[in-house]
Amino acid sequence: MTTDDPTAPLDPVRRLHVMAAGIRGARVTEGVVDAPFDRVWAVMGDLEGEFGRFQPDMRSLRVLRRDGDRVAALARSRYGMRARFDGVIRPGWCWLQSRFLIVGMAAVADGAGATRVALTGGVRVPGKAALVPLGTRREPRLALARLQQRVDGSR
Repeated sequence: MTTDDPTAPLDPVRRLHVMAAGIRGARVTEGVVDAPFDRVWAVMGDLEGEFGRFQPDMRSLRVLRRDGDRVAALARSRYGMRARFDGVIRPGWCWLQSRFLIVGMAAVADGAGATRVALTGGVRVPGKAALVPLGTRREPRLALARLQQRVDGSR
């Protein structure tokens, strides 16, 4: 949905771009997954299962608590580090942050059975709206490729 109306609601992908624009060093990687939204979000929103399979630096994520769309989770990286995330997850939208990390994911139906997906994240500078640009270009592109593979495997 493209509009010049400043009062029009933002779709989740546009909202992720706005959120990332307020964080120095954040980059949004956007792509199209060739599958319907419901199938794509079933993979993206499966924090305890599929999330660790398509995100390159995550080994696992365990949800500790859910209250509506609010979530608290414990993540383990492939490098052995752990982080406790707090955030929001709802269809098409996920924003998680810990003291040192941010993960943002968004998806919207893109006509003809495809889904537009956007990803952002990285190492957070505590106390500042900034990310250290480690892997902020390579890892999201790899995540999009893995996401397409996971969605293709879920048919």
